[in-house]
Amino acid sequence: MTVLIPFAGLTAVPWKNGGGSTTEIAIEPQDAGFDDFDWRISLATIGDDGPFSLFPGVDRTLALVEGHGVALDIDGVERVLVCHDEPVVAFPGEGRVYAKLNRGSTTDFNVMTRRGRCRHQFGSRRLAGQSEFAPRGDVTVLFLAEGDSLAVASDAERIGMVRFDTIVFDAGAVWTLETVQGLVFIVDILYD
Repeated sequence: MTVLIPFAGLTAVPWKNGGGSTTEIAIEPQDAGFDDFDWRISLATIGDDGPFSLFPGVDRTLALVEGHGVALDIDGVERVLVCHDEPVVAFPGEGRVYAKLNRGSTTDFNVMTRRGRCRHQFGSRRLAGQSEFAPRGDVTVLFLAEGDSLAVASDAERIGMVRFDTIVFDAGAVWTLETVQGLVFIVDILYD
């Protein structure tokens, strides 16, 4: 089943440490918590320098959506700059990650999948005009990261998206994407 998740209907939850907030977009199973989800997609706003929460056994991908970026120290050795030139980083959830902002807060797209249950592949695609889209995962998530609107259509239905909206697809149908210009993030979730 194809599901549209309008960003306007979601709520940001402040972090316990006060350094930012997270807006959960989708989670499976739907009633799962932080310790038992198979996969989770969210938008996070990092407002202050500080540590990330630990998620042992989880693989994470972080993609910059807004802001000037953030430097990540991972396990005290690796320094990764997530910025417009290099907007995506993948890392293990059990890693000790410390974020240092680069000129103000950032908004980041966050994907988490629990090892042994599923894995994910992250991609992005610039759009202009009309193009074809075929979900490749057992579940595929399409997030409109840039652009005012996007029309998503198959032979059976037509869905309109605005910025930060998300569609969760099952495998199967081929879709047409149409926009003046936009950037989408595509997450293919594959069950083990």
